[in-house]
Amino acid sequence: MYGNTFAFSSSALRSIRLEAERSQDFRHDNSTVLRYLPERRTSGRENGIRSYSETPVVCRDMLIHNALFTGDLERVQQHFTKHAATNLVIESRGEEMRWICRKQGLWSLTYEQELTTPLHITASRGYTDCLRHLLLRGADVDFSPGGQTPLHEACENSCTESVQLLLSHGANPNAVSEDGYCPLHCCKTTNSIQCAKLLLQYGAHVNVETEEEDDTPLHIAARQGLEEHVNLFLDYGASLEKQNDEGHTPLNAACNQSHHPEDIDHYYSVCKQLIENGANIHTLDRDQQRPLHLACKNANPKVVELLLAHGANVNIMNYSGNTAMQNVLQVVAYKPDHQPEVIVRALLNHGSVRIWPGALTKVLKYCSSSPRTIEALINSYDRVRVSDSWVDAVSPEIVQKHLDFYQSLFCLSQKPRSLQHLTRCAIRNYLEGRLHLVLPKLPLPPALLQFLMLSFEDILY
Repeated sequence: MYGNTFAFSSSALRSIRLEAERSQDFRHDNSTVLRYLPERRTSGRENGIRSYSETPVVCRDMLIHNALFTGDLERVQQHFTKHAATNLVIESRGEEMRWICRKQGLWSLTYEQELTTPLHITASRGYTDCLRHLLLRGADVDFSPGGQTPLHEACENSCTESVQLLLSHGANPNAVSEDGYCPLHCCKTTNSIQCAKLLLQYGAHVNVETEEEDDTPLHIAARQGLEEHVNLFLDYGASLEKQNDEGHTPLNAACNQSHHPEDIDHYYSVCKQLIENGANIHTLDRDQQRPLHLACKNANPKVVELLLAHGANVNIMNYSGNTAMQNVLQVVAYKPDHQPEVIVRALLNHGSVRIWPGALTKVLKYCSSSPRTIEALINSYDRVRVSDSWVDAVSPEIVQKHLDFYQSLFCLSQKPRSLQHLTRCAIRNYLEGRLHLVLPKLPLPPALLQFLMLSFEDILY
């Protein structure tokens, strides 16, 4: 064995050599431009995609390739005349690499070759003039040698004008790709909203599911945080409670999606729309996780507060035995920019069971980079027993970065909490489980109300 090669027996090598010779003969037979051969007739449709009874016409003319990939309308018109075949198959290099067997049992890593057509190339790149010319010359609008139709690719690339042209020439809005996706499933970006509207206007099914994941377009839009798409699909009657193979409804899918801090508002808006339209906030997925568990795992404070405001239960456990509080504490160190401390405080204010005092040392070790998270947890007790192990749990670098806070924390081992804090704990204990309902109704000054709700002070008294 040498490099990226594998050893084969002599019989295996002989088989490989014969296969290579057959492939070479095939390439030789198809080395000329075949665009002037008659177009192939269709034998019907399978899964909404047209199938062919004869071998498709293969084109390897680089002049044609260049004209198509650059959108050169003049050259496209020259090559695709009235009597020229338009349903050509073109091999293009894909983005993914794979191991290919060569002669003598040698394997090489090369880019995967993808099958495409002139219609796919022009539709996916938004070359509408070229696309229109090909359609007028009789190109098959649902031809899919590579596994998906031109409409799929136009939607993937948010080419609205291409989508309009294809649909107006009879493209099937419900065609199913080789991977089990319909064009509506391919509208995954903000810019694809007009494509989705066109598909629905031409009869796309809003509740169609992908073949493997059982995702509806609403699942995908919610997972991607696409506010306009979610609103559009709901207007067309998308199902709020349809579950995919993981047991996720669209709301679960939105809460389960990891995202950047700058996308927090997008996911909040999506979840707000779903809930206001009647989405169930208690739906369990296959791991017995509810939307609140998932939102805490992904540290979205606005979604967590939204779910809590609509009655989400903070203390129900998932399949692993974790509550929402445990889920968020596990990601504090990895998502500091998501404001996990706001989630911890919200859960405590809605009656979350507090961390067992004996486990606070471990929590301190893994969450010390977020001192406000530690502050909210410590302030939920009237007293805590601070030991030397607490000092050892926090690295010197973090202590130095948040010196005032950690000095105030470690000093609790030598003095009791302030009377003001003890009074706060007494009120909170009395109203436990009803805190968020009762306090807003009391005629209290805003500063006092915020203090009772564990406002952050970045120091412990």
